[in-house]
Amino acid sequence: MRIWITSVFVEDQEKALRFYTEVLGFVKKHDVPVGGGARWLTVVPQEQPEGTELLLEPSEHPAVPPYKAALVADGIPAVSFMVDDVQAEYERLRALGVRFTQEPTRMGPVTAAVFDDTCGNLVQIVRPTP
Repeated sequence: MRIWITSVFVEDQEKALRFYTEVLGFVKKHDVPVGGGARWLTVVPQEQPEGTELLLEPSEHPAVPPYKAALVADGIPAVSFMVDDVQAEYERLRALGVRFTQEPTRMGPVTAAVFDDTCGNLVQIVRPTP
């Protein structure tokens, strides 16, 4: 068994697609209309086109807005991505205008930073600390 797809709830799929591709560097994998203006919209890492997909899922279910708000209020990331160098990625993303809520911080066996994805979520970037 392995992870095929995971999702992050987004308020605006088109805005999320732009952020996750143009800023974070993912590539669009699937974009299928599913009715009501919603899409089955997934992205993957450029280096792993057949890897685990991230579904940019509409935040339409009534439970989603309070769930997302509670996570953000408590500083809890909705998703976490591995990067080669947290400090370098932090600097690259800040130069692109990304707002961080946590600068790169060593936390036991990892270094992590957290930013706002502009779609209602906090996202963590992480790398095991040598």
